[in-house]
Amino acid sequence: MPIEKNIHPTAIISPNSEIAEGVKIGPYAVVGPEVEIGPETEIGPHVVIEGHTRLGKKIKIFQFASIGAPPQDLKYSGEPTRVEVGDQTIIREFVTIHRGTQGGGGISRVGKQCLLMAYCHVAHDCQVGDRVIMANGVTLGGHVNIGDSVIIGGLSAIHQFCRIGAHAFLGGMSGVNKDIPPYVKYWGQRDHLYGLNLVGLRRQGLSREVVEALKKAYRMVFQESDTVQEALDTVESRLGEIPEVKEFTGFIRSSKRGVPMASNGEEEP
Repeated sequence: MPIEKNIHPTAIISPNSEIAEGVKIGPYAVVGPEVEIGPETEIGPHVVIEGHTRLGKKIKIFQFASIGAPPQDLKYSGEPTRVEVGDQTIIREFVTIHRGTQGGGGISRVGKQCLLMAYCHVAHDCQVGDRVIMANGVTLGGHVNIGDSVIIGGLSAIHQFCRIGAHAFLGGMSGVNKDIPPYVKYWGQRDHLYGLNLVGLRRQGLSREVVEALKKAYRMVFQESDTVQEALDTVESRLGEIPEVKEFTGFIRSSKRGVPMASNGEEEP
C-alpha cells in the first residue's frame, strides 16, 4: 500500500502544488502553487517553499528555511526561473536558496546527498554538486559553481562567479574571490592554497597512484615552475593520461578569475 501524506492542519499548501506520497509537512509551513515535492521528503515547521521549486525524494528541511524565494538581483523582474534540490539532501535551520535569473541560466541547483548547515545562503544561479557539505553560515554569491564532494568551513564567503573544483576543502572563515582548483586545500581571507585535500581524497577512495600523481602535478604547477602555463604543459605531457590530473589542469586552464597562489608550506598556519 502507498504511504500516505502527513500534513499538519496549520500548514498552508497550494492546491496547485504537487506533493508525492510519504511527504511530511510540519506546522505553519507554506508551500506555493508551483512547487513539486518528491516522495518521503520532510518539511519542518515554518518552512516556506515558493516559486518554480522542485524537491527530490527523502530530503529533510528543518524549521524556518526558505527555498525558492526571488533572487536578490535588481535586474530580476518576475521571470519564471527555478530551484532544484536533489535526493537525500539535508537543509538545516534558516537556510535560504534563491531561484535563478534569466540572465544566469534560469536555475539554482543543489545536488544529491548534500548537507547545508544552519544559516547557509545559496544565491541565484548557483550550481552546487552532489555530496557537498556547507558548514554553518556559508554564503555563496550569485553564479557560483561548486563541484562534487566539496567541503566548505563555517562562515566562509564565496564571491559571485567563482568556481570551486571537486573534492576541494575550504577552511572556516575563508574569503574566496578566485577559482579554487579541484582536490586542494584552501584557507584564509583571499589567501593561499595549502596543498592537496589528502584526507578528503582518501575518503573518496582515490588510489595511491592517483594521489601521488596529483601531488606531483600540484608541486609542478604551484611550487616548481616560473609560469603556470609552462607547468600545465609539462604536467599534461607527463601525467595527462590520468583523468584526475586532466581535470586538475583543465580546471586551471579554463579559469577566468584566476586561482590563488600556493603557500610556502603544506599545512595551514
